Amino acid sequence: MATLVFTLTILGSLGIFLFGMKVMSEALQRSAGDRMRKVMATMTHNRFTAILTGLGITSLVQSSSASTVMVVSFVNAGLLTLVEAIGVIMGANLGTTLTAWIIALVGKFSLSNVAIPIVGIGLPLFFSGRDRLKNWGEVLIGFGLLFLGLHLLKESVPDVRSMLGGSDASRETAESIQAFVSTFAGRGYLSVLVFLFVGIVLTLAVQSSSAAMAITVTMALQGWIGFEESAAIVLGENIGTTVTAWIASIGTNVAARRAARAHFLFNVTGVLWVLVLFYPFCEGARWVGGQLPESFRGSDHLTDVGFHLAIFHSAFNLCNILLLAGFVKGLAALVTRLVPDRSGSAAEAGPQRLRFISSGLVEIGELNLPEAERATKALSSITERMFLAYLDIFQDAEGSVEEKLAAVEALENEADVLTHDITEYLVRTSAAELSLTNARAVTRMLRIVSELEEVSDAIYRLVHITKKKYNKSRSFCDEANAAVLSFAGKTLELIQLCGEVVPSGATEGHLRRAEEIEALTDKLRKQNNKSAVKRMADNPGSVKTELLIIDMNNQFEMIANYALNVVQCAYHLVLHDELPG
Repeated sequence: MATLVFTLTILGSLGIFLFGMKVMSEALQRSAGDRMRKVMATMTHNRFTAILTGLGITSLVQSSSASTVMVVSFVNAGLLTLVEAIGVIMGANLGTTLTAWIIALVGKFSLSNVAIPIVGIGLPLFFSGRDRLKNWGEVLIGFGLLFLGLHLLKESVPDVRSMLGGSDASRETAESIQAFVSTFAGRGYLSVLVFLFVGIVLTLAVQSSSAAMAITVTMALQGWIGFEESAAIVLGENIGTTVTAWIASIGTNVAARRAARAHFLFNVTGVLWVLVLFYPFCEGARWVGGQLPESFRGSDHLTDVGFHLAIFHSAFNLCNILLLAGFVKGLAALVTRLVPDRSGSAAEAGPQRLRFISSGLVEIGELNLPEAERATKALSSITERMFLAYLDIFQDAEGSVEEKLAAVEALENEADVLTHDITEYLVRTSAAELSLTNARAVTRMLRIVSELEEVSDAIYRLVHITKKKYNKSRSFCDEANAAVLSFAGKTLELIQLCGEVVPSGATEGHLRRAEEIEALTDKLRKQNNKSAVKRMADNPGSVKTELLIIDMNNQFEMIANYALNVVQCAYHLVLHDELPG
């Protein structure tokens, strides 16, 4: 029974730590997610700024898994190149070492004395009516819970040293713990490999290198394991954390899979060279720890192992970056060879499917939006290509109509698949807690996607009307041809305007222009249909031909209505405080 209570207490303490990290990370995304995305998209063009970007973002969100999954998502969206992604991954590895420094403080003073006041500061902000203040309040609450979880974890794990000086029962338990650890320790590199494997398994089990680090440092502080054993576990955690990005890359495009493999190779390469210099590297970490100011160290010096591990972790990742930063292009070339592009094969034929990517523990809904925006823009581009293909078919009676019809049908199928994927993706994104601005953006993007899909359907109907024209050998008079092409030109102008405003948002100028064109299409439909009816009255034999023209005019106006809705939604993406008309 005591063992069960002990296990549940450890898991509960770890749960508070993980929940605090999740709350803090997701609240930070809501308050600064847009800036993070802009930084990721604009500050990664050289390897130095890419490393700094990865370092900064991971230090903020306190989850290298979330950062690397974010990188995989951005590569999948085409917002980062493979070389840029590798730089961000390198920085993310260094950023996650901040966790070790925070955890090392557990041995210096009681974090519960800090944690509760931090939550107290965040609570009034959390109940604020302003979203920004509420998000920052949640950040503080999450940070306080993270500290509280670390404190409880330390309190839950018994101190082996004090147990040795305690009662017979506790001394016997401490001796059995030491005997168990000693069976694996003290065997040179064999022990290092055993504890490295423990680190890999531990990280895979808790699905968080930060949580694994918390357990490792706490056990070292409480005397369960020595510094060398702890350092070996830390190396294993660096390998285990790469699995999250690897899993996230399953089903993504080839560039995203290469980014995940690059993360794995970078960490494994670092672990391999540190293993060769393991004992000298550990001594170096101890020496640097000895140079720390006395204020960093406890009076009994038992807390030094926490700082030694933090130094070891930081130095390992920093040295790895310094050694491999000059070989980013070489690493990119290697993973390109290891993950070849098989797009020409049947297995990967067809359009790339949009796929929702999650880090598991920490949701990155705020940072998933760029991929949805890219896919929405791609959908808008498909509608324009479909309309241009319709115009080509309408004007080229001598060409291969069947072949062109097949091409339009393929585009229509692609639009249907993309509409389904974007809709599912946005719904899953909205399941995470989003900022009010981004929640509105998701809602309006769903409307835009729906309207664009209606545009593609209307264009497809136009193509089939044109097919009837050729199948029945119906010839339009010059006046009707000119009217159809004039109407089509205005419709195309509105479709192209959609491409300009999706997904960046429309200005008032865009909106006014769209409204003007749509009003003109209403007049053109009435005017052209009236002319068609007049031609039917003058020539009863042209009724079926003129009905085709009326069908085309009606489809043009429907497309214009849908396109105006797209521009209106894009306008209100920018001015979200106003309701669309």
